Amino acid sequence: MTYTAPLKDMLFIMDHLADLQGLSQLPGFEEATRDTAQAVLEEAARFNQDVVAPLNVIGDREPSHWHHGNVTTTPGFRDAFRQFTEGGWQGVVHPQAYGGQGLPKLIATACTEMLNAASLSFALCPLLTDGVIEALLTAGSEAQKQRFVPHLLSGAWTGTMNLTEPQAGSDLALVRTRAEPQADGTYKLFGTKIFITYGEHDLAENIVHLVLARTPGAPEGVKGISLFIVPKFLVNDDGSLGARNDVHCVSIEHKLGIKASPTAVLQYGDHGGAMGTMIGEEGRGLEYMFIMMNAARFAVGMQGVAVADRATQHALAYARERVQSRPVDGSTKDPVTIVHHPDVKRMLLAMRAMTEGARALAYVAAAAHDRAHAHADSGERARQAAFYEFMVPVVKGWSTEMSVEVASLGIQVHGGMGFIEETGAAQYLRDARILPIYEGTTAIQANDLIGRKTVRDGGATAHAIAAQIAVTETELAQLDIPASRAMRQRLQAGREAFEQVVNFVVGQIKSHPNAVFAGSVPYLKLCGIVFSGWQLARALLASAALRETDPHFHDAKIITAHFFAEHILTQVPALRDAILSGGEAVDAMRPDMF
Repeated sequence: MTYTAPLKDMLFIMDHLADLQGLSQLPGFEEATRDTAQAVLEEAARFNQDVVAPLNVIGDREPSHWHHGNVTTTPGFRDAFRQFTEGGWQGVVHPQAYGGQGLPKLIATACTEMLNAASLSFALCPLLTDGVIEALLTAGSEAQKQRFVPHLLSGAWTGTMNLTEPQAGSDLALVRTRAEPQADGTYKLFGTKIFITYGEHDLAENIVHLVLARTPGAPEGVKGISLFIVPKFLVNDDGSLGARNDVHCVSIEHKLGIKASPTAVLQYGDHGGAMGTMIGEEGRGLEYMFIMMNAARFAVGMQGVAVADRATQHALAYARERVQSRPVDGSTKDPVTIVHHPDVKRMLLAMRAMTEGARALAYVAAAAHDRAHAHADSGERARQAAFYEFMVPVVKGWSTEMSVEVASLGIQVHGGMGFIEETGAAQYLRDARILPIYEGTTAIQANDLIGRKTVRDGGATAHAIAAQIAVTETELAQLDIPASRAMRQRLQAGREAFEQVVNFVVGQIKSHPNAVFAGSVPYLKLCGIVFSGWQLARALLASAALRETDPHFHDAKIITAHFFAEHILTQVPALRDAILSGGEAVDAMRPDMF
């Protein structure tokens, strides 16, 4: 089954929900016009549809393999990566001063979605490289930026993030990798890092590892962790590659999904020490790594949207071809394609509605990130930054959980054939299952949403978002059609439930922390549903106004929003109730009682 990039929906969101035109008026984004966005997206669609998407099934059936420390990627990946980098796709969002294109995150987000929809395994290499570039641009010295960033943007080198160790999963306070200072100001690193995506491969001539490690005498816990650049091949002063560094891939993992993406175990210092240089100040490594992690978490949310869209397209194509049973309304005596059956339509609508809602939410968040960096007014920059930061754990957590549900529904649409690998539907579920886990599990995102995003400012950002939703409710009241009436009713109930939960979280966090955190993941899901519904409500309003220009497209948008209101927003009151009163049952169950 081929992939078709949803360009019309992407551009609709950019124009009518994310305000691309307004964004192009900001300093530095003058070239990011509607024409530019369309041209970039159309070229990205061509590349991903024609070059990357055909590799998705191949990567699943012929995954990357390890032999004597070297990793050979899936046939076709090297050529596709060469075309990817030659096309400038690694640098879409990064500064022109280092060889990037300097386009808004909004436009880059659509490009990221297409790449991940085409092949999640392939897209993981550029995703990690993006994170390394972000970290270097933010925390690296000018010499480090000049030495590494241009090569990363060109695709000559790729990047990785090295956090996890065998004894330290998400608890990075337990990191043991050590960095011993040398007389010349460099460090020698010793230790083992696991779950390193594209930690070894044959796509590029060098790999730049960002590694968390401890210096001698560093305090215990996260304050004793520093961040180091450790390249696979040492880099000479003139930028050429030198000797092989003492970092080696000792194995790669055999995984449920994303099989073409090599997940490496890296050993540092078995032959005298891996040479590295410190980024920024000693003891601030985790702070710097969070720059990379924040970028990666948003990107993983886009992976969720991408896989959900690919699964939806696959299921719809099958439903349009599969003939089975007569319609329940007796409209014909002959069997019909299953897309006519009510429950199949329900499943397809659920897949579409959740995917389009999550896409819209992510694009709006990306535009907020752009405004937070480029807007002339400092107050507006702060407001946009707060909005974006609040949305990151929601985009990551909700979109990835949603992708698993959508991929599972895709198998259900196929019936028994969905359980057969040859139809391709199962790969989306296997690939999607990692997304709520890596770059911080859903629970970690939910804890962040509670602690840093909701409680830290006393719920101010959350209530400001609720006020924006209320404005949309008022606008819905001006449009008297069944879809707008249903959406207004359900969105209002959802927004009120959200505000109740915010007040509960802020009010109970000190006196009943276990009760609050027992509802953390339901809170994140509630936010994902309400915020996605909000964006679909805004889409409904825009489509109602534009209907005559393209009735087929805009009627479908209106119906999709109507469905979301009646089938998905209706879940919010139940989530609220579980959050407000469900903690007691969780807390009552002692570990020894399981």
